[in-house]
Amino acid sequence: MRIAVVGAGVAGLCSAKVLTQFGFDVTVYDRTPDVGGVWSRTRRYPGVTTQNNKGTYAFSDYPMPREYPEWPSGEQVQQYLAGYVEHFALAPKLRLGTEVTTATIDEGTGTWTVTTREVGSGLVEEQRYDRLVVANGIFCDPFVPPYLGVDEYEQSGGRLCSASDLHSLEDVAGKDVLVVGYGKSACDVAEALSEASRSTTVVARDVTWKMPRKLGHVLNYKYILLTRLSEGLFEHIDQRGFGRFLTGPGRFLRNGLLGSVQSIAQRQLLLKQVGLVPEGSFERIVRHAVSLATEQFYEKVAQGIIRVRRGTSIIALHEKNGGPVAELSDGAFVPADVVVCATGFQQRVPFLTEDLQDRLTDADGNFELYRQIMPLDVPNLYFVGYGSSLFSPISAEAAALWTANHLLGGADLPPVEQRREFVRTRLDWMIERTEGKPARGTNIIPFSLRQIDEILDEIDANVGPMTRFMQWILPAKPSSYRRSTKALLKRHGISP
Repeated sequence: MRIAVVGAGVAGLCSAKVLTQFGFDVTVYDRTPDVGGVWSRTRRYPGVTTQNNKGTYAFSDYPMPREYPEWPSGEQVQQYLAGYVEHFALAPKLRLGTEVTTATIDEGTGTWTVTTREVGSGLVEEQRYDRLVVANGIFCDPFVPPYLGVDEYEQSGGRLCSASDLHSLEDVAGKDVLVVGYGKSACDVAEALSEASRSTTVVARDVTWKMPRKLGHVLNYKYILLTRLSEGLFEHIDQRGFGRFLTGPGRFLRNGLLGSVQSIAQRQLLLKQVGLVPEGSFERIVRHAVSLATEQFYEKVAQGIIRVRRGTSIIALHEKNGGPVAELSDGAFVPADVVVCATGFQQRVPFLTEDLQDRLTDADGNFELYRQIMPLDVPNLYFVGYGSSLFSPISAEAAALWTANHLLGGADLPPVEQRREFVRTRLDWMIERTEGKPARGTNIIPFSLRQIDEILDEIDANVGPMTRFMQWILPAKPSSYRRSTKALLKRHGISP
């Protein structure tokens, strides 16, 4: 069976490795010249690091190098992924610098015709595949708002770009920089650019809670947010076991723990001092993402090196007094030689026809995927990496294993109408708990381990009860999930 995989980031590479292990003929396409997806050298911005520590942001059978720092840089993650390719001999399967322009399905045979274009030469090719795996990531294309006055602004010498389009501090040396957003990428890039810019201003419509890397400068955040206990503090639609106690009779313990973390984080990050205490309680940190605080960001705000315009947004970009400026919603005009948008991403599958995209999504454009993997109404198509997880590599591995099992006929799934009801119920709940920010139906945070459980339980390849018990008090170790692949290979009579 020939399988095309779109994307050579974390999800695409582990899909290639897993599906190859199970005997499939895999070809991976990516428009960038190197592997890595968001970690590609073409997309890395100054100051980018992992949100997880190196011990939890890794594949089950390929750990991060010991010499890496606790929070690897973007360049180091890309090198790690390149090492993964070499270790598992995936290079012959890669078609880098090759963009998938269209993928169409033959409704009669169920096969896919994939049309590609080499970025360098422009060469167009067409190949037929039995199955298609979409692994282009939920951070597919950066979103740059369509501000008024862009032409006038750029003619006056201004530059409008996404964070991932900015690759060097030299691009902002001696310039007035505006960073739009308040997520991790916005704070990371603002802190890095402040080393070279004349001024750095963050325009933050919303101010959200952040988690220090080490709470109280002592306790690594992985012990707080990367355990089953942390997931149990938040109410799941199908709450179980100790989690049911924590969000029920034991809610006072939960509230006390979250309140303590909030108090320490607020004091440690100087939030009251710099006027950046978010609205609401600390539990809102998981409404649509979990954001790690950038080292030195708040210290620089306190020192006046970085300025945060809270509760504002850009109305328009202009030329004023001979230079580029941004007009803000509070009426201010701020010098802005460079406007860097760290305003999120668009989850897109532009290579699929409009009809296919309509069959994949609801009326609001949210993906309707069973287990975040399988469409309800498009056959022979799978999505890997379409769940915003705190354990991205392991989540992608679980989805790839689920896909391999289904391809080999090992799945015993509910009828499609039951799957449809399941997906709709989960999606409605996702929209509610994220306060309307479901990332097109891909936001599973904070229930990363729970999502992995559900995927692996369905194919009877989950870790054992003792491992799950230890994950209540200790961060999940990716290496614990090696047995999942081995168990599934054995079941299908394939030698590891």
